[in-house]
Amino acid sequence: MTDGILLIDKPDGMTSFGVVARVRRVLSAQAGKKVKIGHTGTLDPFATGLLILCVGKETKNAMGYTKLDKVYEATVRLGQTSSTGDPEGEVSDVNDEQPSREDVEAALKKFTGEITQRPPIYSAIKVGGQRAYDLARAGKEVEIPLRQVTIHSLELVDYAYPEVKIRTHVSSGTYIRTLAEDIGKTLGTGAYCTQLRRTKVADWDVANAQSLAEFGVTD
Repeated sequence: MTDGILLIDKPDGMTSFGVVARVRRVLSAQAGKKVKIGHTGTLDPFATGLLILCVGKETKNAMGYTKLDKVYEATVRLGQTSSTGDPEGEVSDVNDEQPSREDVEAALKKFTGEITQRPPIYSAIKVGGQRAYDLARAGKEVEIPLRQVTIHSLELVDYAYPEVKIRTHVSSGTYIRTLAEDIGKTLGTGAYCTQLRRTKVADWDVANAQSLAEFGVTD
């Protein structure tokens, strides 16, 4: 392939840039020259799922893909918080209160529709020309403005304390880590996101994506 899009099922423990680098290496070897390639929306290292890659001339359209709605499946752990909102941060105990299933369902309903979020400081958002996560890791004060996002649907898939499993269809710019933390605040238990998988971007489905191994990546 020299132009177009690729659907890749990103594994956990790898950055989106790491996926791009590996796929570029395979395509460049096939083409006998360096192939231009880029992703269309970062997935955190701990997250898995659908990553749309633009190849060749299609890279000029990459920004358009980032504005599309997305569907995620996530596991939210109650009773604890994380400094990064995910398993990579410093985890702290909050309490051992066990909300009922009805309490959890009621909390989720509060986040359906247009809501206000403050993106996490450990994110790729630029603040004063620098990535927020670079500033945060340097110990600098980071203030990220609130933003309006839309939660089209938020479904409780399963609940067995302390784990809440959800499926959500969201607008571009929605942070599931922040959603998990806000659910924990509403329940009074604290919470963070332990697993995250992107299953759809608009009409593209992870069921149609290739793993890196299937694509020919060997490392």
